[in-house]
Amino acid sequence: MRIIQGLNKLWQHAQTDAKGCALTIGNFDGVHRGHQAMLALLNNEARHRGLPSCALTFEPHPRDYFAARFHKPELAPARIATLRDKLHELRACGVDRCVILPFDHALASLSAQAFVQDVLVRALGAKYVLVGDDFRFGAQRQGDYALLDAAGAQLGFDVARMLSYEVHRLRVSSSAVRDALAAGRMQDAAALLGRPYGISGHVVHGRKLGRELGASAPGAGDGFRTLNLRFSHWKPAASGIFVVQVHGLDPDPNAAPLPGVANLGVRPSLDPNDANGGRVLLETHCLQWPERIRQALQTAPTPGEAYGKIVRVELLHKLHDELRYHSLDALTRGIDQDCADARAWFAAHR
Repeated sequence: MRIIQGLNKLWQHAQTDAKGCALTIGNFDGVHRGHQAMLALLNNEARHRGLPSCALTFEPHPRDYFAARFHKPELAPARIATLRDKLHELRACGVDRCVILPFDHALASLSAQAFVQDVLVRALGAKYVLVGDDFRFGAQRQGDYALLDAAGAQLGFDVARMLSYEVHRLRVSSSAVRDALAAGRMQDAAALLGRPYGISGHVVHGRKLGRELGASAPGAGDGFRTLNLRFSHWKPAASGIFVVQVHGLDPDPNAAPLPGVANLGVRPSLDPNDANGGRVLLETHCLQWPERIRQALQTAPTPGEAYGKIVRVELLHKLHDELRYHSLDALTRGIDQDCADARAWFAAHR
C-alpha cells in the first residue's frame, strides 16, 4: 500500500498520475467490520474499473482539532487505534493507496464544493467515490451525500453510498467499539472489529522499575519486567489491567503468542514525571518469556533484545481499572495478584 501524507505530496503525485482512483473517505478509527465491508466493496469496484483503490483519511481526527481549537477536551473522541495500527489494517484490507491529510484550519475552512473540486477531482482524480450513510464533509459539515452525488454528475465521477453494517442487529460503528472498550467488554469489541483488540508498536525504554518489583514473588522469576509500547493519543478508548497475548517477540515466526498481563494507561502509582513523561503507555509483563529473551534478561541489566522490536499486544479480557498503590510493596502484591488472575483466565480458556 502506498502512503501519501499531506497536500503537497498529494499534488506531486497528481502530476504524474493521470489514471485517477476509486475512493472512499473516513477516519477509519479501528477499521471495524463496517469499514472492512466498505473497503471490500471499494476494492471490487476498483478492479472492475481498472483503477487503484484509495482511502482518504485525516490526522488528527477532526474532532481532536475542534476540541483543541475551542479548548474543550471533552469533544475529542477516545482513540481506538494509533495511526500505525490504522494503516496496518487498511493494508490488510487490500487498499492500494492511503492518503493522510492533516486536519487543520485550512482544511476545516474548505467549503464542501471546494473540497470536491480541489481535493477529490484535481488532486485525487476520483472516478468513483464510496461513502457511508452518515457522511458529511466541508466547512460546518455542509456537504452531504446529495451534494456529493450532484457534484459527481456534473464533474464526471460516480458516487455510491453504503448503508449501515450490522452484527446481531447492532450497527457497527467506531462509537460502538469505543463503548465496548470503555466498558471492558473485550469480546463485544472483538465481534465489532472482527479480531481481538490490539495495539502494536516499537518496544521502548521505561522506568525499569519492573525488574526490581516482585523478584521474589511466586512465579515472577526475573521480576515483573515489562515490554513498553507508547499509545500516541492522550485519550485511549480502553484503559486498565488486561489479560493479553503478545505477538512478534519470539524470533520464530511460527511461535505461539505469549500470554501476559498488561496495564494500559497513565500508571497512577508511579511518578508522572517518569521516563515516559506521564504519557499513555501499554506495559506488558509476559507470564513466560522465550528462552532467548530470558537469557538476555538474566545476563544484562535490560532486556536488550526486546528494545526496538515491533510487537502486537492483543487485549483479551479486562481484569480491573487502574488502581493507585501507595507503596512499592502494595504495587508488587497487586501485580502478583493480576498475574495469578491472568494465569487462571488462560487456564479456563485454553
